[in-house]
Amino acid sequence: MPSYPHRTTREDLRVPLPDGTELYARLWRPATDAPVPVVLEYSTGRLTDWTATEDARRHPWFAGHGHAAVRVDARGHGNSGGLPPTAATADRLVEDGVDLVHWLADRPWCNGRIGLLGTGAAGALALRIAARVPDAVRAVVTACPDGPHRLGGAVLAADVHTRSTAHLADAARPPDPLYVGDDWRAQWLARLDALEPPLADWLAAPAAPTPAAAVPTLAVAGWSDPSAAAVLALAERSTAAVPVRAVLGPWPHGLPDEFLPEALRWYDHWLRDVDTGAPATPALRSWLGTRWSADDPWPSPGVREVHYGLDGPLRAAGTASEDRWVRVRSPQHTGLNAGAYVPHGRPADRPPDQREEDGRSVCFDSRPLPEPLELHGSPALTLHPDPLSGGALVAARLCAVAPDGTSTLLTRGVLTLPVDPADPADPDPVLALAPVGATVPPGHRLRLTLSSTYWPWLWPDADPDGFAVDPSRSALSLPVHDPATSTDAAPFRSPTLPLPPPLHLTEPLTARPERVTVHDIGRREWRTELSPATDGTRTHPDGLVRAEHTVTAYRVLTATPLSAQARTDRTLRLERPALGWDITVHTRTELRCDATHLHAHTQLRAEEAGNVVFAKEWHQRIRRDGG
Repeated sequence: MPSYPHRTTREDLRVPLPDGTELYARLWRPATDAPVPVVLEYSTGRLTDWTATEDARRHPWFAGHGHAAVRVDARGHGNSGGLPPTAATADRLVEDGVDLVHWLADRPWCNGRIGLLGTGAAGALALRIAARVPDAVRAVVTACPDGPHRLGGAVLAADVHTRSTAHLADAARPPDPLYVGDDWRAQWLARLDALEPPLADWLAAPAAPTPAAAVPTLAVAGWSDPSAAAVLALAERSTAAVPVRAVLGPWPHGLPDEFLPEALRWYDHWLRDVDTGAPATPALRSWLGTRWSADDPWPSPGVREVHYGLDGPLRAAGTASEDRWVRVRSPQHTGLNAGAYVPHGRPADRPPDQREEDGRSVCFDSRPLPEPLELHGSPALTLHPDPLSGGALVAARLCAVAPDGTSTLLTRGVLTLPVDPADPADPDPVLALAPVGATVPPGHRLRLTLSSTYWPWLWPDADPDGFAVDPSRSALSLPVHDPATSTDAAPFRSPTLPLPPPLHLTEPLTARPERVTVHDIGRREWRTELSPATDGTRTHPDGLVRAEHTVTAYRVLTATPLSAQARTDRTLRLERPALGWDITVHTRTELRCDATHLHAHTQLRAEEAGNVVFAKEWHQRIRRDGG
């Protein structure tokens, strides 16, 4: 254990809720009789296995620096009691969080001040809880608050059914008998009977926007994470009364270790009344590819919009000069080199050289840049479509093309064109691209590409004819950053964290590739399979043996959009050999589409010592327009 200002203790707790349900919690706190503030991380993860390694690194570090760090499993998950919330009871998580905050604030070892910490869905949840109890919650640190399930009116195919499958499998895992005793089985069977796959509810309507900050908030994400736009939105709504500070870096999804000292500064200032200077930090610190930039305020006056017309500074090759319209009609496998929708830092997550994708798209290229170009913010593409293109899917990518032809993805966005032809007096539709922080070197060209499909990120448009645009009335607006208007920010450094408990990983003897694509030329079919590098068997220090195996597959016929299909299979196994305890959970989600609906078939099977104790299937029909 590294040396910190405080020695620490650890204990497991049961937190009673008003309805009698008990939540399972783990507490690390300084070995002192004086009350201290609490840093609370509350999520649907399982603190005794799934998140145990990260918990054992980060929470003792907070405790060693003067905060009581509490990690709590949500209702119906891990070793907590109760049933997992469904769509009809989704507010239960927030209500439980509010009760949890009040309970912690009343502990004799707490000074009544709570800081919330959360990543992903738990990061968005922390913002909602803080809005309900701003008197007790004095600060929030949120990392990668959840991104949307629809983009520009199009329905996500990537990640959503995989997350739904994982969510169902994780919620179907039983309480651990080592921690809850003989009652584990009755709790498990009740939990299984209450489960519902979340897929239909996620896709039924656009995701709720990330709530505004109600207390001082520190937000962080990677530029390539779908939550980057939410982090910028939080920074834009910062006020003197409720300050927000944001950081966007070169990180995958998650809470970066390098960010922890910033989180501690934030908590120390708002929870311990230590003048750390945290509120005086710039509104936004961001990695721009070659340097860390500090901008205050945000939006920055040093960012100006530069417009590139699609018939001038950007120009398509091979279009007849007398033809007003540029037709975009892409093969259905356009998008296979998109990379991961939510990048977790694995090599196959990164989008590769985009030349193959460029060849399946219509490209508008600039001249070579005479000097470096810093992009910092959210580009926008104004399109003038052919009125007959109503309802078509438009996917846009912005790339930097090196002198040797290498095409590097900078950002992308999608838009579903209005179904009805627009009134000539109506403004042209605007496609919002994801935020970008990058420096394009001199000699490189900017390339804007348009395609009519982006599989397997998005479910294809039923009409394979694509769309047409008028370049003379279309333009790309880029957020160009003047380096002279911002200061260089100091790089972030990882702290010295405790070593995690020893975890023995047994990798599969025949490990699957993280991502493999097969082109069946005879069938004109493209198939992609993904298998996360986290698969394998882990033996925990307390004797738990945990095995995971996941495969996600996509297929599409290159000329038939409604042939698109997606499937994820997930198997989890938990064993305690000393107790003779052996549990296996299998989940599968299959999705296909027609012109108006998605059709989902979800299966769940739970086994105890090889015997099936529960099995259920769901068939769901989900409107593609969210109605």
